[in-house]
Amino acid sequence: MLGKGQRYKNGGKILMVPTADLQPNPDQPRRSFNGEKLLELAQSLRENGMLQPVTITMHSGAPVLVAGERRWRAAKLAGLKEIPCIVAEARGAQSALLALIENLQREDMNCFEEAEGFRRLIQVYGLTQEEAAQRLGCTQPTVANKLRLLRLPPEQRERLIGAELSERHARALLRVPNDEQRAVLLNKVISERLTVADTERLIDRHTEEPPKRRRPTPLVRDVRLFLNTVSHAVDTMRRSGIDAHAERSETEDYIEYMVRIPKGDSVDGRKLTVHTA
Repeated sequence: MLGKGQRYKNGGKILMVPTADLQPNPDQPRRSFNGEKLLELAQSLRENGMLQPVTITMHSGAPVLVAGERRWRAAKLAGLKEIPCIVAEARGAQSALLALIENLQREDMNCFEEAEGFRRLIQVYGLTQEEAAQRLGCTQPTVANKLRLLRLPPEQRERLIGAELSERHARALLRVPNDEQRAVLLNKVISERLTVADTERLIDRHTEEPPKRRRPTPLVRDVRLFLNTVSHAVDTMRRSGIDAHAERSETEDYIEYMVRIPKGDSVDGRKLTVHTA
């Protein structure tokens, strides 16, 4: 309950903290900071001061950054002796979560840094993908898709970021299971500056299975096998009570095999003649 005349609640203390006393957040998900942009921010801080406080928490009496590491780094470059800090009650997973959210909201982390932040929340603080998604305000499939990006080896991640390729490029390359083959394709994507659509078509061609060859039907060239088959058929008819007869004759050019089946024992009284050269 707010006291009489008190319109606003003070949610945290703002302190002026010596820049040199601040410690970086061990849970900071972002690992790369653009040097040129840091210099631009440092110049702005020299001229205008720091308008937005960084967020800190106290750990064993020492101020530890929760969010705002980029501004702190720029302040050191600008030569600021102290900067405004707002004190938040954050420990463990909450500190990591705040650092991750702060960077996500600024949209200046690459996709692999986001994925590393997700993984740290899950592994270090024992969260499920569903719990991490709930805290981050996204869906579980979003978290799962980000984590899949970490299947790429670090050197390939660095090359993707260095070439300013997108997350969709990375997802397409993930479809190639072999690291060496993927590296070759990544070289092609970078050297030819392929778009996402071109990259996906390249991966499609590489991963599609070749059509299976039908095994050829073996050709039997020994005519004795055919003659034995006919003789076996005649014997079968005889054992079944059909008075079938077979005659065989040979010339220099061919072998003639004639089978006679009585009409009373057959459907249409056909005579079967087999000629083989």
